[in-house]
Amino acid sequence: MVSSTAPLNNITLQSCVASLITFGAGETKKKKKKKKPKKKKKVEQGDPPRTGLSKVYPDGKYPVGEIQEYRDDNAWRTTSEEKRYLEKMAMEDPDLTYENIRRGAEVHRLVRKHARKFIRPGMTMTDIANGIEDGVRALVEENGLEAGIGFPTGLSLNNCAAHYTPNAGDTIVLQKEDVLKVDIGVHVRGRILDSAFTLNFEPTYDNLLEAVKAATNTGIKEAGIDARLGEIAGAIQETMESYEVEVGGNVFPVKAIENLSGHSIDLYKIHGSKSVLLVKNNDQTKMEEGEYFAIETFGSTGRGRVVDSGDVSHYAKIFDVSQASVRLQTAKSLLRTITKNFGSLPFCRRYLDRVGESKYLLALNHLVSQGIVKDYPPLCDARGSMTAQFEHTILLRPTVKEVVSRGEDY
Repeated sequence: MVSSTAPLNNITLQSCVASLITFGAGETKKKKKKKKPKKKKKVEQGDPPRTGLSKVYPDGKYPVGEIQEYRDDNAWRTTSEEKRYLEKMAMEDPDLTYENIRRGAEVHRLVRKHARKFIRPGMTMTDIANGIEDGVRALVEENGLEAGIGFPTGLSLNNCAAHYTPNAGDTIVLQKEDVLKVDIGVHVRGRILDSAFTLNFEPTYDNLLEAVKAATNTGIKEAGIDARLGEIAGAIQETMESYEVEVGGNVFPVKAIENLSGHSIDLYKIHGSKSVLLVKNNDQTKMEEGEYFAIETFGSTGRGRVVDSGDVSHYAKIFDVSQASVRLQTAKSLLRTITKNFGSLPFCRRYLDRVGESKYLLALNHLVSQGIVKDYPPLCDARGSMTAQFEHTILLRPTVKEVVSRGEDY
């Protein structure tokens, strides 16, 4: 048998070649692997923490504080669609957004975590203050009146309860037996985060610290929309004064300091118009939706009342005050510096030194005497007594109460 093959014509040959080329190209494409986009490395904080938070949270969304649901007559708010809508609208407004206070709160948590590690007996108060404030400035990415320190770092010792920070030349050194109140302020767009804690380095006054921490948590629990300020104060006092401290065989009751208080916080104004006292009173004023409060309590082993004592370090320009009465030229110049750098935010002498002012005490005292700047002297109980402080900033959102400064430590 003879086999035979018919000849291929040109068209058939060209089609075969084209098919082979196409098939080969397909094979080549399949072999090419797409490059995976490189994962962005998460920015981490160093020790001490100094990386600005906008680099750690580039989407601008900061950690939410502790959420506490409203109770009783306000329990409905948690699931209210209308109230959720109000919160959504607030988050879209750059001045009202909760991200401002949350950013300040995260700065505070990082700074105080490091402060608890580095503050030790033997350090000067100036070194402690500078360490804290350097951290705040770096983390909040200080930018004039847009973001920065909310008020001078309080470092009140022992019987001194509040409003002490070192002035230039201060030589006080922290001792092992001291009880140190650390009060730190951070602001973002004028929204001030105000929170404080107390450190001790030996156990004698552990119960004092526990009393004050418990009282502050009671105040937070009782706070809420429509809560009456006098009733909150009564609950704070009851908790605080259920504790006692034994020192050298003597027992001292813990007393709520009757002339100190928590307070509402307004934009660029650390002390708003409402006060939360620490002893029961008849104030029927109510907390309202959208308000910010510093719930802070102070306890003492002394008389439970403070007086002005010592050199002044804290100052603040009075909000919306007329400046027409300033005649002293040096005072006018100093006032311009204060307005430019601090606005109505509290400041201290060290901050004036830092922005280049010198020989300013006469001018500063003139502004105080004219009622344009207010001075805040240290507030102290009786010598030999000990005081403690704990404080949180809370936000009364339409749906829930947010303890924005809450952390793992307190």
